[in-house]
Amino acid sequence: MRLAGVEAGDFVVEVGPGLGALTSGLLEVGANVVAVEIDEDLVAVLQAEFTNDALTVVQADALTANWDVIADPTQTWSMVANLPYNVATPLVLDVLDTVPQITSLLVMVQREVAERLVAAPGSSDYGIPSVKVAYWATGELVARIPPSVFLPPPRVESALVHLTRHASLPFEEPIDEVFGLVRTAFNQRRKMVRKSLSALVSPDVFELAGVDGATRPEQISVAQWCALSAARSQS
Repeated sequence: MRLAGVEAGDFVVEVGPGLGALTSGLLEVGANVVAVEIDEDLVAVLQAEFTNDALTVVQADALTANWDVIADPTQTWSMVANLPYNVATPLVLDVLDTVPQITSLLVMVQREVAERLVAAPGSSDYGIPSVKVAYWATGELVARIPPSVFLPPPRVESALVHLTRHASLPFEEPIDEVFGLVRTAFNQRRKMVRKSLSALVSPDVFELAGVDGATRPEQISVAQWCALSAARSQS
């Protein structure tokens, strides 16, 4: 709760509330909470446990839900959640892509996932999720959580990652065009980009973008990917 910075009157969406431990904390500070839970039995438990008018429980799969119905697009929202680990990465990336009213995410995920989401260029963890996060937001791993705090203890470590959406998008290139290049390159991440992108990007385009074709995709920042896409559209 401290890391999320949620205050009275804030609008918060929680995914995977389970039995409502985090839900309770959000309500105690006076937040307006929409809890998205896929399990019908848990929905019944939550509705029986909480009678607070500030809580709305929605039974839905967060990966396929209509987010404009869940989170009123005329309001600014935060996502604060202990995410189901099997859907964490696609859910976070989908929210960044398609739910602009969610401007801040503080989510617990598997530690390796957290590291990939916030990895910087040059890191072995840097990949497509890292570029996607950097396109839309700034990210930080803010806490590590040991298995010992869970019952039963899992075989993985967890972490809290905080993502803050850019107030204004610093890149003009359409995301679909940028990530067409990103996906193609990272599908052959051991190759230099002049080889992996040879069917899409000419040597002149690399030069125009100021990107060294001899580098590998994990060395290229989101700004450079956008420059490469822009140069390609100009050529």
